[in-house]
Amino acid sequence: MIADGNKPPPRTNPPPLPRFFRRLLKLLIRAAVLLMLLFVLDRLWPSISQQAQSFVIAKWQQLSLLQQDLPTENSLPSPLPQQNLSDTWGAARSQGRTHEGIDIFAARGTPIQATTAGIVSKIGENTLGGRVVVIVGPGGAGHYYAHLEEYADIAPNDWVDAGDIIGYVGDSGNAKGTPPHVHYGIYIQGNAVNPYPLLQKSEPTR
Repeated sequence: MIADGNKPPPRTNPPPLPRFFRRLLKLLIRAAVLLMLLFVLDRLWPSISQQAQSFVIAKWQQLSLLQQDLPTENSLPSPLPQQNLSDTWGAARSQGRTHEGIDIFAARGTPIQATTAGIVSKIGENTLGGRVVVIVGPGGAGHYYAHLEEYADIAPNDWVDAGDIIGYVGDSGNAKGTPPHVHYGIYIQGNAVNPYPLLQKSEPTR
């Protein structure tokens, strides 16, 4: 038996302050990280929201277009109204190719009009077509405009109506040095079809 005077001192708990400060520090770090994320999100959200909205609307419009009928004979206005149309479909081209569209000639810089309502699916360049615009129209048909001098004020996923200006006549791509013209093609389920019978014919200007 231990005498009262020889009893060990009672155990005392460590001061609670260090643990409290550790928790407070962790909380402050988490709050700072959260505030930084909120700040970044606040800066990016308008852009992300606008892009997402544009994408969703374009997909909805595209689904609507797929339910519509494909173009039929003499149903489409010419991309260059009042210009002479010639059926150059199937003509021989370099490297054993055949012409998958028709060429419509006009003065350089002449506005090119969309032949149909639809969604702009591509604006860009390739070796053969130079500056090109592709619009997905009713029935999912792709309307291909090539050899542009310049683009109009349009962007991918934009909606256009028939008659809207999408670009200007030029000779870009492998047409360089030839008389300015637009190459117009139509693709249905990935296969080229002759656009000439589908276009409305009009008398050329004199």
